[in-house]
Amino acid sequence: MIRIKPQKDYLVALESVAMTDIVLTMFIFFFISFSLLYTFNPVRVSKVDVKLPKASSAVSLAGSEKTVLAITREGSFLVNDEKKDLKGIKKYLKTRVKEDPSMELLLKVDSRTQFSNVVSVLDCINELHIERVSVAAVRKT
Repeated sequence: MIRIKPQKDYLVALESVAMTDIVLTMFIFFFISFSLLYTFNPVRVSKVDVKLPKASSAVSLAGSEKTVLAITREGSFLVNDEKKDLKGIKKYLKTRVKEDPSMELLLKVDSRTQFSNVVSVLDCINELHIERVSVAAVRKT
């Protein structure tokens, strides 16, 4: 008796090109999605990278336009995301106080900056008699 073997060769092959296309497409999709989420994150609205100190009594400020004065880790001074030196800050604030005597100033100081930079800015603010000054901080959790 002759046994006839049926011709059932199963072809099991994963198409590596198709799999590569799928993985690459997913990579591009997630790369673009997360980069857009990071770019338009409300926390990163400012161009200045300032690591704010933490405080347990920090409260959210609402209201009118505030002039934002930032001091970076390196000791650079920025007024509304525009780099200025100490004399430029004084000149800018002097003109702003003449325009609006009740102006509000938000001071964003990097927690790793030298305190002498903060003192020089506060000295300038005191000379111009600016009374509505807020210091930015992040709430402790």
